[in-house]
Amino acid sequence: MTEAISLIVAKYNYWLYIVLMMIGLYAMIAKNNLIKKLVGMNIFQTAIILFYVSIGSKKGATIPIIEHVQGAGEHAIKVADYINPLPHVLMLTAIVVSVSTFGVALALALKIYQEYKTLEEDEILMRLREK
Repeated sequence: MTEAISLIVAKYNYWLYIVLMMIGLYAMIAKNNLIKKLVGMNIFQTAIILFYVSIGSKKGATIPIIEHVQGAGEHAIKVADYINPLPHVLMLTAIVVSVSTFGVALALALKIYQEYKTLEEDEILMRLREK
């Protein structure tokens, strides 16, 4: 029992990401307001980005820049001593995509509001059925 608790406490950041993802998923599924759905989508994307950034870091590791390489066979490079930069680089791209998606979605929500005078999903669907 104590092993399970210590494992949960040791990986608290992953549990936080799961909670954030579930909050975002709940907002996207359960809410009827389009802005609340968009904020839920943004929370979900942020949780995924935080997860990937956290798996790319290691305690005691350094950045992957090798300064003094004398000869090819003199010193072996220990890969375990370096942080993997790939998740961080990919998440920079994901942040740009996330902000762009959010901006386009807000612009679409503005157009929907101008057309239907509401952002409630049920009312929009009812008005679409009437047409």
